[in-house]
Amino acid sequence: MSWNPALDPSIPIGDAVDAIETVIVPRARDLGGFEVRRALPSAQRQMVGPFIFFDQMGPAEFLTGQGIDVRPHPHIGLATVTYLLKGKMHHRDSLGTDQWIEPGAVNLMFAGHGITHSERTDGPMRQSPHGLFGLQTWLALPKANEDDPAAFHHAHGAALPDLEGEGKQVKLILGTAWGERVDLKTPSEVFYADATLSPRAAIPLPDDHEDRGIYIIAGSVSVGGQTFPAGQMLVFRPGDRISVRAGEDGARLMLLGGATMDGPRHIWWNFVASSKERIEAAKEAWRAGDWAHGRFRLPPGDDAEFIPAP
Repeated sequence: MSWNPALDPSIPIGDAVDAIETVIVPRARDLGGFEVRRALPSAQRQMVGPFIFFDQMGPAEFLTGQGIDVRPHPHIGLATVTYLLKGKMHHRDSLGTDQWIEPGAVNLMFAGHGITHSERTDGPMRQSPHGLFGLQTWLALPKANEDDPAAFHHAHGAALPDLEGEGKQVKLILGTAWGERVDLKTPSEVFYADATLSPRAAIPLPDDHEDRGIYIIAGSVSVGGQTFPAGQMLVFRPGDRISVRAGEDGARLMLLGGATMDGPRHIWWNFVASSKERIEAAKEAWRAGDWAHGRFRLPPGDDAEFIPAP
């Protein structure tokens, strides 16, 4: 049985065939009035550069007394990147970090050998209705850094480079792109940016990174004559000079990528590792629950509960 790929809107045609390697339609999950759309990992792609996990959180609106309560849980072998478009989120971790993240700022947490953290919308936020909309991504760590000590970094929006011109407003969140650099150390080559485009404005992808993709948050973009709506991730062929153009209503995009990782990764729950043995060791350590002497600690100030291992 044959079929015409031109009838499937997710299949690029014409010049876009050479430009676009993969089109990913994220999987959506309702977490009780709060939708999460997951683009990575997917059946088509495990990673884009070091990005091994890409979630859109919301948008969601909470009534008074409601919010997010992600209890303390562990990570290994990755770095989490939290970036909000709307609302606030309270981060606590086993290093003793107690940090609120707001729109335009970035939280970068290195799990390395092991860290535990919680994410909540608590305190005064719950005294009135509030909204939340953001993105959470994971960067897989190179094999040489999988067992590094955990670390946490926070950068306010004012500390991140802003680029503007020809209908484009771009904030560089991580790494290097378009001649700018973020003053946050990453274990591998990476770029991550938030771009708002006026109607019909175009933006070139950085051509000094091997792996590159975009995630369309709002509006639409065209590449090679093909139009793509919000809620899709496009991954582009290495080495090609690529520019994406916003549609008639403009667009908001996340641009991401970097160097190809040094091999595939195993993923189980919140653990990422280059070997199954590392995953099994972390499983045993979390299930043991030795918070005083074991591999994992609970966050100070948020240690009354935790998420059990599946």
